[in-house]
Amino acid sequence: MPETPFLPTRPPRPTHETVEFWDACAQGRLVVPRCDDCHEYIWYPRLFCPHCASQRVTYNEVRGTGTVYSFTIMRKGSGPYKEFAPYVIAYVELDEGVRLMTNIVGVSVDDVRVGMPVKVVFDDSIPRFTAA
Repeated sequence: MPETPFLPTRPPRPTHETVEFWDACAQGRLVVPRCDDCHEYIWYPRLFCPHCASQRVTYNEVRGTGTVYSFTIMRKGSGPYKEFAPYVIAYVELDEGVRLMTNIVGVSVDDVRVGMPVKVVFDDSIPRFTAA
């Protein structure tokens, strides 16, 4: 099976809540918001902590490594993804505990496994993951 491709995506449309995340991704850095009071990581980006309701939230650079938490293989794409099938949609659990929905790229879809170590790679400014 061929390696999974980078998929076409529209450029991000940052909001005031996500601009710092997308700016960091454009620089090849993965950042995640973290509460300054209870120190929990927060995903998805927002201006308050869902754990303690604090509004003291700052972005912290993370390692960009983790494991595949769950995944599915899209064997038949549609629309702009039709020619790119098969490809993998996955939840990756970062080492910091945050789970992101993403794609696994650069490996055969048949080699992707739950628990597989992965690392972030950037497709323009979109974070994707590949085998570590």
